[in-house]
Amino acid sequence: MIHSVRFTCVLDTNVIYPIDIRDLLFWFAHYDLFTPKWSKHIFDEWLDVMLRKGISRKEAEKRVRKANLAFPDALVLNYEYLIDALQLPDPKDRHVLAAAIKTNANIIVTNNLNDFPNTYLSNFGLTAKSADDFITDTIDLNQDIAIEAFKDMVLNRTNPDLDEFQLLEILRHNGLQNSADYLHSLI
Repeated sequence: MIHSVRFTCVLDTNVIYPIDIRDLLFWFAHYDLFTPKWSKHIFDEWLDVMLRKGISRKEAEKRVRKANLAFPDALVLNYEYLIDALQLPDPKDRHVLAAAIKTNANIIVTNNLNDFPNTYLSNFGLTAKSADDFITDTIDLNQDIAIEAFKDMVLNRTNPDLDEFQLLEILRHNGLQNSADYLHSLI
């Protein structure tokens, strides 16, 4: 049995912004199911999204700071020089790929799969997976630890205080249908 899946994954903004997806990913990373990575560009986008969604600048900056404190080795540095040489359908996503290349990541976790063609990513030893596929694969590789991480996430959630089944419904609503169904089957 695999006891630790140490995939290195760059988390795109669109899987960091929805709080429930981010929480599950961060709890899985906390339990060493994978190693998270991100860049200043990704967190700048996250900050912009939070501000557009009405979150105060103080609260948004606090969330960014807490993520970097929780995972001090996650911030990828010195990747910017790679950006201009990369070719993606949306040039605004090149910074994500540059960070993944710089940190020797295995996977880019994104819900914009069309912007990260696996045929191109394979040139760099990378693949892109949706949050739902990545989380489902992670659960599959280490069910016991995944369930433990999920239960701790539920126990540590206070605003609002939800039970496991309520949180699973929220995950389904946020596009994690397969992940939520898998977790549900293991509870």
